[in-house]
Amino acid sequence: MEMFQVVLGIFWLIAGGVSFYFSIGNARVWTSIAVGFFLILVGEIIPGAMPFLPGLNNPYVLAMGHIIGTLSILTMSHGFQEYYVFTRTLDSEGSKLHVYLAVVGVMGASLVFLLINPTPDESVLRVIRIVENTNWVFLSLINIDLIRKIYLNVKDTPISNGFVAFMVVFACIFLWKGSQLYIDVFSLDTKQHLINYTISHYSNLTGNLLASLSVGGTFLYLGKLLR
Repeated sequence: MEMFQVVLGIFWLIAGGVSFYFSIGNARVWTSIAVGFFLILVGEIIPGAMPFLPGLNNPYVLAMGHIIGTLSILTMSHGFQEYYVFTRTLDSEGSKLHVYLAVVGVMGASLVFLLINPTPDESVLRVIRIVENTNWVFLSLINIDLIRKIYLNVKDTPISNGFVAFMVVFACIFLWKGSQLYIDVFSLDTKQHLINYTISHYSNLTGNLLASLSVGGTFLYLGKLLR
C-alpha cells in the first residue's frame, strides 16, 4: 500500500507540475482552474505519499492539508465559473497575480485561524475532513454540469474536447472523494463493516489514481492545443 501511495504521489506530482506550469503559460481565464488542481498536490498528495517527511503527523499540518484541499475545489470551481462567463461575454477581469495572491492570502489566514485556536484533535480533524470531502462531492457534480454548458459554448473550437476530459476528471474525483466521505460519515471500519469498507476503500484508491492520470493528461492535451 505504501508503494501505491508513492506511485500516486508521482502521478500527482506530474499532474500538479503540469497544471501549475499551465497556469503560468496561458491566459488569465485559465489561472484559477489550473491553480486549483495544483493545490491538490500541495494539500493532500504530498502528506499521503511521503509520510516520512518531518512534521507531517503534526495536527496543524494535517488540518492545513484538509483546508488546502477545500481551497483547491473552491478555487477551481470559481475558475470554471469565470470561464463560463468568458464564453458568454468574452470578458475576463483581474490579473494572474491576483489569483496567486488570493490563494496565498487565504492559506495564510487559515493557518493563523488554526494557531489561535486549540490544537486540532482527531475529532476536529475528522470534521474538517468531512467538510472538505463534502465540498468536493457536491461541487464536482455542479462542475460537471457547468463544464457541460461550457462545452456547448465552445464545441466548435479545437479545445472543446478538453472540457469533455474535465468532465471525466470530476467523475473520477467524485468517486475518489465520495467514497472517502462515505467511510467518514458512517465511521466504517474493517471489523464491523468489512464489505462496505473494502468496496469504498478500493473505490477511493481507484478514483484517486484515475483522477491523477486524467488531470495530467487533460492539461498536457490542452497545453498542446493552446501552444
